[in-house]
Amino acid sequence: MLVDGRLCYGGDYNPEQWPVEVWRQDVALMRQARVTLVTVGVFAWSRLEPAPGRCDLGWLDQVLDLLHDGGIRVALATPTASPPPWFSLAHPDALPVTADGVRLRHGSRDTYCAAAPAYRAAARRITGVLADRYAHHPALALWHVHNEYGTTCHCPHADAGFRRWLRDRHGDLAGLNDAWTTSFWSQHYSDWAQVGTPRATQYLPNPTQVLDFRRYWSDELLAAYTEQRELLRAANPAVPVTTNYVLGDWVPVDHARWAREVDLVAIDHYPSAAGPEAEEQTALAADLARGWARHGAYHRTGPDPGGRPDAWLLMESAPNLIYTPGRMHTREPGRMARHSLAHVARGSRGAMYFQWRAPRGGAELFHSALVPHAGPDSRVFREAVELGGMLERIAEADAGTVDAPVAVGWDAASGWALQQRGLPTDRLHHHEEVAAAHRALWRAGYACDPVVPGDPLDRYPLLVLPALYLASDATADWVRSYVEGGGHLLVSYLSGIADEHARIRLGGYPGAFRDVLGIRVEEFHPLTDDDRIPLTGGGTGRFWSETVHLAGAAPVHRYAAGVLAGRPAVTRHRYGDGVAWYVSTRPDAATHRALLTDVTRAAGVAPTCPGAPEGVEAVRRRAPGASWLFLFNHTDRAQQVPATGTELLTGTMVEDVLTLPAGQVAVLREPAAG
Repeated sequence: MLVDGRLCYGGDYNPEQWPVEVWRQDVALMRQARVTLVTVGVFAWSRLEPAPGRCDLGWLDQVLDLLHDGGIRVALATPTASPPPWFSLAHPDALPVTADGVRLRHGSRDTYCAAAPAYRAAARRITGVLADRYAHHPALALWHVHNEYGTTCHCPHADAGFRRWLRDRHGDLAGLNDAWTTSFWSQHYSDWAQVGTPRATQYLPNPTQVLDFRRYWSDELLAAYTEQRELLRAANPAVPVTTNYVLGDWVPVDHARWAREVDLVAIDHYPSAAGPEAEEQTALAADLARGWARHGAYHRTGPDPGGRPDAWLLMESAPNLIYTPGRMHTREPGRMARHSLAHVARGSRGAMYFQWRAPRGGAELFHSALVPHAGPDSRVFREAVELGGMLERIAEADAGTVDAPVAVGWDAASGWALQQRGLPTDRLHHHEEVAAAHRALWRAGYACDPVVPGDPLDRYPLLVLPALYLASDATADWVRSYVEGGGHLLVSYLSGIADEHARIRLGGYPGAFRDVLGIRVEEFHPLTDDDRIPLTGGGTGRFWSETVHLAGAAPVHRYAAGVLAGRPAVTRHRYGDGVAWYVSTRPDAATHRALLTDVTRAAGVAPTCPGAPEGVEAVRRRAPGASWLFLFNHTDRAQQVPATGTELLTGTMVEDVLTLPAGQVAVLREPAAG
């Protein structure tokens, strides 16, 4: 969504932490920075409802009126991620229980069980209060439900909810026993009372039980979200409703499935690396959000948040810090704008941050903020003001959809399944394999859309499936029909290995895709972190290797040493009107990039900006009769980039070649075609 025709710009605002005189200063500073939208009330439950059923909303009335008078719109949050102390004291059964059976105590955010009836009732009650009071407030632009859903629990309420969910999924105990392969290790269930959440156990847990537990929590948390959403929609159907996705392997949320239920996909993104990987992570997170948004557009009902099928919103990021393991890295000057505009280039309707003003105390007192502890007389705030102006100047590009001809498969359940213990190696993960493929495409200059099994593929000449470990019969048919119809396919190792219940497909790997790929894998050969296996034609493989037999496919590269010397490592197979490639190891970065370049060329796909120098990222947005080219110089020196058009940030005309200074961004309105 746009805010009064402008891109969303602002972040989480916590006025309950400050006296009234600071509120007025904040509104003045927001106007100076050209802030258009702030999220209010995310962690304010104890201030909104200081005692059961007794609400204090006067301060929030004043805040919303001040913001409205200042021309700033509000994403009003329901505060249900942080129940107040009185709730935890009154309802100890709603406190979460760990897999070890330890019941946690109040003292942090997210200390609740979303399956507890008392919690759900209290969440509905405070949501109803806010809906009744503010559904038609002129400052209201968006409802922001909860915060970063992802908390799980093993309490009796979760046990009961899990059993109900399992009945719905598997029908009866016979179906459950079959899906979970309970004949292994004498786990056959003869009564539903025997079934529970996967608690800490002696050795290896049942992998399908753990996988279903993740699925259950995704659905249980979604039910908690939709309960609040329906209350908010009933109060004013015109106001869109969303929640902010938190990213990470620990999150038991299928974000693509959730995209059907939110009016606008919104993500929080915090890079975990300070070096060039931060730019790669930024591009991947933005592309994932756009892929989820596009998936949701196939199913979504409710208010239209803006009309683009790939529209989404960066709801949170850190303005001046990158949180690397063990330390906070200060973003270099200009990097905040570069990362923010990279999200906008890839479909975000703006850039939002956590948070507006850095707090004086509390658990996150050193968290990044647009107004840091040093106050507005600071580099961070000056860059925030500059970014606000940049977003105004490029707002027209929001009309365009991202031009991405390559599809990359993403599947939450495959990610969860590959986190189980007892696999051939604990080194490989679905998310890491997706990131590796995305990184190779990104470095080679190709734009891609993440897709979910079953999504339409007619707009993509190339489909890449990295470690799609779980593949149902429907997924196998989806892939088969795509290649038969003329699509180009690239599949990596650990794809198609198991069905949707994590049961191995027999007869040789990759079971679901053997016919399309024209191969049969007999054995896995996992590698250590230090191992490198040479490939013919140069380059090496890492992490993984396989005994591959040809069954119609032709070898492209072979293993050049060791027990696999002479055996196929990369293959190519014509199937129907299309072509399917298989990669049985993780090529080194240069080889991976070269391979993907060969595959994309064979599929007729060109880079976004042919001729762009190494280290310059290019993203193109298209609308009928118009296009915009975003360019990002991630290097430490000026670069010459082939481009033509009007550069929106400076207003200058560019003919043929743009000189892009080190670390800078350019956004060109390209000449109309024809």
